[in-house]
Order: sequence, then structure tokens, then C-alpha cells
Amino acid sequence: MSGNEVKKLITDAGLKFWQVAELWGCNDGNFSRRLRKPFNDKEVSRIKAIIAELVSERQKTT
Repeated sequence: MSGNEVKKLITDAGLKFWQVAELWGCNDGNFSRRLRKPFNDKEVSRIKAIIAELVSERQKTT
């Protein structure tokens, strides 16, 4: 999956890149640079899990 597709997953979920970067384990600058390259299947699965976790947390607080 391309970095642009990952960006779309994050923005479509209503999240900010820094939120995903924090759970990914890096700062937002490094994560933004990482978005320039394609993600392998394992990384995509991890990103989707992070997105699901953040969306779930947001729903609990609203």
C-alpha cells in the first residue's frame, strides 16, 4: 500500500498523523517521512489496528 493510501486511511478516519505516529512509536516528522515509501502488508495491518484503536478511544469519550 502506498503512503498516499495510508494517509487517506488516516484522514478518512478523522485522525491526525501525529496520533498514529505516537502509537507507531516515532515522532510525527519521522512518520511523515515514512509515508513517502510503500508499506508492506504487516505494516498496513499495524496501521489499521492503530487507526481502529484510536477511533474506538474517540468513540468512548464522546
